[in-house]
Formats: sequence, C-alpha cells, structure tokens
Amino acid sequence: MTLLPLILVCLLLALAVWNDLRTRRIPNALVFGGAVLGLLLNTALPAGDGLFIQPFGGIGLVSALAGLALGLCLLLPMYAMRALGAGDVKLMAMLGAFVGAGAVAGITLLTLLAGGVLALVVAGFNGRLKPMLYNTWHLVKYSMLRSLAGEVPKMEAPATPSGRLPYAVAIAAGAAPYLIVGAVSGRSLFF
Repeated sequence: MTLLPLILVCLLLALAVWNDLRTRRIPNALVFGGAVLGLLLNTALPAGDGLFIQPFGGIGLVSALAGLALGLCLLLPMYAMRALGAGDVKLMAMLGAFVGAGAVAGITLLTLLAGGVLALVVAGFNGRLKPMLYNTWHLVKYSMLRSLAGEVPKMEAPATPSGRLPYAVAIAAGAAPYLIVGAVSGRSLFF
C-alpha cells in the first residue's frame, strides 16, 4: 500500500510531461483527477506523516487542501506574468494535494531551479540563448529602475518572447528529489 501513492503520482507526472512535450498543454482531467485522488488518499488513509514518508499515512483533508492551495498560489504570479501556463500552475496544485503545504513549498523551490536550468538548456539548444538573456536583463533592469524611482516594481512581458517551455518537465524534476528521498529513506526532504 505504501508504494501505491508513489506509483500514482509518478504516473500522473509522467503523463503530464508526455502531454506537455507533445502538445505544450496539460489536460485538466489529468490535474483535476490527480488533485481529487490526492485529497481522497490523504483523507481515507489512516493518519500518518505523509503518503511518501514514514510513518506512512494520510495528512488529512485540511493539510491536503492547504497543500493544494499553496501549490496554486506559489505559481500563480508566474501565470499572471505569462511566464507559465495554467496547466503548470494546476499541476503544482495537484502535487500539493498529495504532499501538503510544507513539502509543496520545497518542491516549488526545486522546480524553479530546475526551470531555470531547463530554460537555459532549451534556449541554447534552439539558438535562442542570446534573446533570452537579453529579455532577462531588461526585465531585471527596468524592475530595479522602477523600484529606485519609488514605483512598485513590476515585470512586463518581453518584447521578443524567447519561446515556450514544457514546464511539466521542471515540475517533475523538482518533485523527484522529494519523492526519491521519501521512497528510499522514509523521511521528508524538507522538514
């Protein structure tokens, strides 16, 4: 029984990555179904520290809902800036329903790091590294200038987009250390 949640979440992540690589979309049925599954597992299983750590068990509906909400909120600003798609945000919320708020915060941090590496690799592979670095420089520069002028710093969409990333790859890469450490050692990576 302890491997079932791990297998399910890995399968959901693999399907999300496959769809994102193929179509640059993550189906709503996948993320909503996965979120419901995470909530149900955390509610129906006997109480424990988590689905992927020891002592094995559900974290409860409230903690799972908190993870879902935090997963949604952490990536929502990037969606508002059009840096991510809605499917990416919903995929992180789905992960939050499985792991809870504390773990989804750590997974999000690892995901952002993996996303930066992925962006550099994809831009270099596609010959778009120079425009991407130019866009990043201007986003940071104008945000800092607005801040120094006493305005609220904001980042606007770049004039020349450098392409779309299959961000489900970064989300899966960000979740992998948490899942692997939990499966191997039975302890959480983050708390």
